[in-house]
Amino acid sequence: MRIRFLFLCSLLVLVSCEEIIEVEDISQAQIDILAPTNDAVLNTTQLRFSWQDLEFSEYYRLQVATPNFLEAIQIVEDTLISTTEFNKILQVGDYQWRIKAINSAYQTQYQTQSFSIEE
Repeated sequence: MRIRFLFLCSLLVLVSCEEIIEVEDISQAQIDILAPTNDAVLNTTQLRFSWQDLEFSEYYRLQVATPNFLEAIQIVEDTLISTTEFNKILQVGDYQWRIKAINSAYQTQYQTQSFSIEE
């Protein structure tokens, strides 16, 4: 009987702890994009996408499309990463990229930027 009582008490403590652990709601936050900025014209095909770290985020979803997401001919990148930088080699052309933050319960809206690569 005592073992059953201890088991029930332990179970109650575990269930109660789940309620204590809260995940921060990041759904209204915005990511600050560092590069490439909107409407940038670049003369290099080796790109470094970068943004400010968003507190309480665990991962970032980064996507790159050509020429843009509404009329995408190709999604050239779709990745989930935990850092605030991503390197990619792209061809000459017009692109749009977007980034959103994700944690275990919430995600932000995408922040979208357009850029071009010229020779």
